[in-house]
This record gives sequence, structure tokens and C-alpha cells, in this order.
Amino acid sequence: MRKKLVLTVLVMMLALGVATAVCAAEEEAAKGLPSGAAMAIPIGAGIGIGIAAFGGALGQGKGVASALEGIARNPGASGKIITPMIIGLAMIESLVIYSLLVSLLLVFKI
Repeated sequence: MRKKLVLTVLVMMLALGVATAVCAAEEEAAKGLPSGAAMAIPIGAGIGIGIAAFGGALGQGKGVASALEGIARNPGASGKIITPMIIGLAMIESLVIYSLLVSLLLVFKI
């Protein structure tokens, strides 16, 4: 439980740092960025989408594993387990797609 809390706090700090960098990059885009900063934005976007894809894959794997374990323990409840599992997987995937959208906006804005 403690590891999950630490991981959640780290992810929230990372998201806050990325949001701050995005706001700063947006302000600097109007002024013209130095070449080093302009080159760092696509690299940061690539790292961000990589982290999002990794986290999404871990979340989806954990969700499917738990659902299949529940179905294995009680096959009669499979109808009640599969629908929320599919909705949860769609929600996780939407977060990864949102991260892709933010990364693409960062890359093509400059």
C-alpha cells in the first residue's frame, strides 16, 4: 500500500512538472525559443508518451488479470465483471490517448 502511495505522489509531481513546463513553453513560444529548448520539447513529449504508454499498459494488465481471477473464482459472475472491466480499460486507454494528444500538440506547436 505504501508503494502505491509513493508511486501516486511521484506521478502527480511529474504531471505537475509537465504542466508547468507546458505553460512555460507556451509563453516562450510567442517570444521565440532558444534552439536548445526547442529541441528539448520533442524529447520531453516522447518521454511523456512513453511513460503514459507504460503506465497504461501496467494498469490494463492489472485490470484484466484481476477480472480474469474473479471470473476464475466465480464463473457465474462473468457477466457482471466483464462490462465494468471493458469500461475501465476504455478509461485507461483514453488517458493514454490524451497524453498522445498533448505530446503531439507540444511537438507541432513549435
